[in-house]
Amino acid sequence: MNNALIESLLKALEFSPENIELRFQIAKMYTDALNYEEAEKHLLFILDKQPKAAYKFFLAECYFKQKKYNLTDVILEELIDNEEHIDYLELQCSSHIEQNQNEEALAVYQRILEIDNHYRNDDFESLFKVAIEDFDDDFIDEDAIHFLKKPDVNFDSVGGMDKVKEEIDLKIIKPLLHKDLYKAYGKKIGGGILLYGPPGCGKTHIARATAGEINANFINIGINDILDMWMGSSEKNLHEIFETARANKPCVIFIDEIDALGANRNDVNKTAGRTVINQFLSELDGIDSDNDGILVLGATNAPWYIDPAFRRPGRFDRIIFVAPPDEAAREAIFNIQLKDKPTDNIKLKDLAKKSKAFSGADIKSSIDIAIEAKLLESFKDGIPKPLTTKDILKAFGKMKASTKEWFQSAKNYALYSNDSGLYDDILVYLKIKK
Repeated sequence: MNNALIESLLKALEFSPENIELRFQIAKMYTDALNYEEAEKHLLFILDKQPKAAYKFFLAECYFKQKKYNLTDVILEELIDNEEHIDYLELQCSSHIEQNQNEEALAVYQRILEIDNHYRNDDFESLFKVAIEDFDDDFIDEDAIHFLKKPDVNFDSVGGMDKVKEEIDLKIIKPLLHKDLYKAYGKKIGGGILLYGPPGCGKTHIARATAGEINANFINIGINDILDMWMGSSEKNLHEIFETARANKPCVIFIDEIDALGANRNDVNKTAGRTVINQFLSELDGIDSDNDGILVLGATNAPWYIDPAFRRPGRFDRIIFVAPPDEAAREAIFNIQLKDKPTDNIKLKDLAKKSKAFSGADIKSSIDIAIEAKLLESFKDGIPKPLTTKDILKAFGKMKASTKEWFQSAKNYALYSNDSGLYDDILVYLKIKK
């Protein structure tokens, strides 16, 4: 601070004590010199004469620098009531953070971003965001993700998967149909089942059909509906999903890509990630809530990455391998996928026989490739050309079965990380073990 200059300004102020602009310049010089107490005195005098918003905000900043957070908040609340200026909200957010009022700070920060979606503050982001990658300007609508549906499909709508259906029938459907019998033995109805296997093999479809089979409500949750960049929001999303299910029993909650949510805590470096896992385990246990009548179905392509704690009794203690569709199932899938499409004497058995190791998604992809070729022909005269067996077989040559790569990786886990026999079904499918 230029002491000579400030002294001369103070002398000038003695001759003109009502000079607001001069006094304000002096207050700014004191703040530049980090002498906030002296600046506060001049600002209080100014505000007594001219209570302008700019002077009030300057005083709020002085209080903040002196750690007088209560006084800071009082001024800011008045200013924000009149105008939600970004500077006001930013200081209010900082004040809440300094007082460890993170929930209030988060609400203010969200409001800033609603006003200006280009706003960035590294300090705020590092505190509130779990991951700062693809920032989405649209906040998750919590009511939208907790929707309930009554599925219009059941096991009759699922081609093949007989073994999976039998296991689900035994472990899920019969308990719900014979509630009194199970209760007599003190067994809970519901729980968690983990569906695992290569991608595109119908894990989501069988989950929806399970809910339809027992006439239960169905909540289909993607991992992006749970995980949130905001601190504490992921845990809140999880809790609200389970609360919705508890209020609408019987209910099936289906969570896809559950390995991203239930990753092994030893592999999770961030505290935020571990707290989400702990929240999930708490919801599954239902210590403070009644989970009877709630079935949680999780689907994953990588069960070996899931925390072992998820497999304890009462959680995901039942694990079902969803294998690629067998020949009969592939025939049924081709029949379903080709329905209502222009075809000419399709030989479903030939297609099923020559699509070994194809997943349901692969089958759909092969038909899409064949359709694209037919569209090029149809553009010439505008008349749809029917699909033939030859067209689809030709499409097979342009793609590879996606399940093969998965089995290459899964085989290693089944052979060398399978002490409990958890992945024996993989070895049986590969005919390595009987």
